[in-house]
Amino acid sequence: QIKLPPMMEIITAEQLMEYLGDYILDAKPKEISEIQRLNYEQNMSDAMAILHKLQTGLDVNVKFTGVRVFEYTPECIVFDLLDIPLYHGWLVDPQVADIVKAVGNCSYNQLVEKIISCKQSENSELVSEGFVAEQFLNNTATQLTYHGLCELTSAVQEGELCVFFRNNHFSTMTKYKGQLYLLVTDQGFLTEEKVVWESLHNVDGDGNFCDSEFHLRPPSDPETVYRGQQDQIDQDYLMALSLQQEQQNQEINWEQIPEGISDLELAKKLQEEEDRRASQYYQEQEQAAAQFRLYLQWCWVYSHVVFPTQQVQGAASPASARQSASNERKRKEPREKEREKEKNSCVLL
Repeated sequence: QIKLPPMMEIITAEQLMEYLGDYILDAKPKEISEIQRLNYEQNMSDAMAILHKLQTGLDVNVKFTGVRVFEYTPECIVFDLLDIPLYHGWLVDPQVADIVKAVGNCSYNQLVEKIISCKQSENSELVSEGFVAEQFLNNTATQLTYHGLCELTSAVQEGELCVFFRNNHFSTMTKYKGQLYLLVTDQGFLTEEKVVWESLHNVDGDGNFCDSEFHLRPPSDPETVYRGQQDQIDQDYLMALSLQQEQQNQEINWEQIPEGISDLELAKKLQEEEDRRASQYYQEQEQAAAQFRLYLQWCWVYSHVVFPTQQVQGAASPASARQSASNERKRKEPREKEREKEKNSCVLL
């Protein structure tokens, strides 16, 4: 429902965020109860707060019981408000009883914690359960199972546009004539103008490439595409590590907060965390400003000392010296006026 100007060929991430934000504000239901209105406004506020993360990455936590089952986090609110289905295919086969028991209703994060806990247990049954769960994660490292693929094919509607989460990556997905397709966005396909979609018909990732009309269209240079895909994987991995480190640095360790803490003490801790982040932000700004000032000083030294624009050769006569001094005073007068103006100016670094 978002319409771009007809002549626009390129849109920046910032412009796209503005379009999405405006749509969320305009999509507010009109005739709803007071409780529903307050709930929607709270969800809208939470969505606006994390909207900028769409440019880098969102934190979602899958559950292995359904293709649309995720742990509810603020990041999921964006998909709900925009009415965009979010799917994954990392499911446990219900016919394998021992894996079903080991995984249970755990999310991915909970399952990792359970595996660590089971390994340290003295109960042999728990140790075995942890081993089964760990084997499941290792055997499904592609984050897609055949049972999940079957469920996806049944759940996604014909012609539906949705988002598919796999390998810590978000893809645009659709269904055409009963077959699932993913939008091709890897940088290896930058020069492959005809390659638009890739079929999703197995868990190994070797789908068929198609054009915008879903006709088979193999890449013209498979080797270049492969190298580009590998570079994309490396970049995605580094980005994921960076986001994880940033989140660990910024989040409060809730496990260290004692139980029964009062609202006032909790508010103080939250305020201290906010002050710490603000202080860190200003320190980074000051450091950047200091580096810029150092750069300007280096440029001055380079231009006036290392390679001066004018070099005086020989001694000057008194007359030429007086003329030079007069000229120098004339040059200084406008400079003094400029300095007076600069005193009232504000420079942003």
